[in-house]
Order: sequence, then C-alpha cells, then structure tokens
Amino acid sequence: MLRRGAASWPGLPAPLVESLARDDDEEVRIRLACHHPLAPPHLLLAVFVARPAHRPHLLTLPGFPRTGLTHLIGHPDPQVRALAAADLALPEPPVEDPDASVRRAAAAHPRLTPEVLEALLADPRTAEGAAANPTLPVPRMHVLLDRCLNGNATPPPTGGCRETTPA
Repeated sequence: MLRRGAASWPGLPAPLVESLARDDDEEVRIRLACHHPLAPPHLLLAVFVARPAHRPHLLTLPGFPRTGLTHLIGHPDPQVRALAAADLALPEPPVEDPDASVRRAAAAHPRLTPEVLEALLADPRTAEGAAANPTLPVPRMHVLLDRCLNGNATPPPTGGCRETTPA
C-alpha cells in the first residue's frame, strides 16, 4: 500500500520513480504512469496498451512516446494500431486497415506521397484523415474548404462538411 501511495505522489524523486517503474505490482506502475511527470515513456506506453480506460489521459502527457511504435501496428486493439499508424518512423502507413480510426490516422501520416494522398482524399473512408494531413498543399486545402463552404461537397458517411445557417 505504501508503494501504491508513493506512486500516486507527483513529487516523488526521480530515483524512486525509476524503482517504482519496475515494481512487481501492476497497480503501482499504473499509478506512477498516471500521476508522475517523470514516468518513463516505456511505462506510459505499456499502461496505454494494457489499460484502455487510462488512454485519454496518457495521450496528454508530454513524456508519452510518439515514435518507436511500429511494433504495435499488428496489435489486435484498433486504438493501439491507430497510435502506431501515426508514428513518423512508420515506413508504410496502414491505409487499408479494417478499422476506420486506424485508416484515419494512417491517412494523416506525413510520409504519404501526394499521389496516395489524392487517392485517400477521394475515398470517403479515408478523406477525413487525408484532409488533416500536414503535408496537404495549401492550394489543395483551399479547394477542399471552398467546396465545403459552398455546399458542393458530398459529405462522407460520418458527417463531413455541413451547411450552417447564420443565427
């Protein structure tokens, strides 16, 4: 119980954080990952994979790893695959994954070629992610925005562009 309490204290000194990150008690490691700013990245990732309830919080932590996740691309959990699909070191984003969230994350990957990006923009299953791609050229963004604002877009099944009326 003392180790669990200590793991919940954000002021715990770094040497104790390192020790508790290797603790045999899973609850100690989970509390450390969720409460301590010095929790090691490998622990944050391990808790992300093992405990879905903690994922939203873990993703907000500055120490959460964003690269080195390619080994998770075949994971059975689509949320874990979606995280891996966003890894900048991933050589080939899984744009054909069966899960929509993974396809969306893969379509937003900056390593995609312009040709692949255009094909993804044309596919309603990947258009949202492709439109969020940071390598999308500004002129192409303007074309997409103009189409949405003028009501000429065909909304994808999940919503897409919607016309609004002024209040």
